[in-house]
Amino acid sequence: MRDRGQAAVEYLGFLPVLLLVALAGIQLGIAAYAAQQAGTGARAAARAAGHDEATVAPETAGRSAMSDWLTADVGVSEGGGEAIATVTVDIPSVVPFWDFGNITKSATMPVPEEGE
Repeated sequence: MRDRGQAAVEYLGFLPVLLLVALAGIQLGIAAYAAQQAGTGARAAARAAGHDEATVAPETAGRSAMSDWLTADVGVSEGGGEAIATVTVDIPSVVPFWDFGNITKSATMPVPEEGE
């Protein structure tokens, strides 16, 4: 009868591994969401820059299209008849003391010529 609590002790020993796997799954989901939001922001910014009667600045349109809790840098350049928007989003970290870097997405939209 000395093996009575062995299963509980083995479970407690394996619990940190289970928590790490769960955090890794959550982190993967957050990274995918950040990438999706960066693409959405880039398309919105490029669309606003390419619109000849835009009422909102392209950078503002890009930030407004993304979730507020994400930290993003939106940049727009125009030239050669097109607007290129680039959005860089910091990937939030669920795992303490581990930096997952940034993700950058860009989108290109045509800019109408004067008189079109």
